[in-house]
Amino acid sequence: MDRQKFTKAYGRYTKRENTADMFKEFDATQLYCPRCKQAVPVRKRLLLVLPEGDKYEYLCAFCLETVGTKMDRNGAQNSIIV
Repeated sequence: MDRQKFTKAYGRYTKRENTADMFKEFDATQLYCPRCKQAVPVRKRLLLVLPEGDKYEYLCAFCLETVGTKMDRNGAQNSIIV
């Protein structure tokens, strides 16, 4: 493989700061469910909209048990006008 051609074609992925930006946000696809006693697919549901970000809840796809939460702080900042 010619390294020169590879870095030119995919140059934006070769820098360390750009690869760190690629992995700032993750969404779970499977989590452990205590009721089902195994790793199961999950559904993501918006739980709360807060000034510091949106809070999501992960639910088991089979029994709808809450298996985790996530705080998304990358959303647009909401301003309250009184």
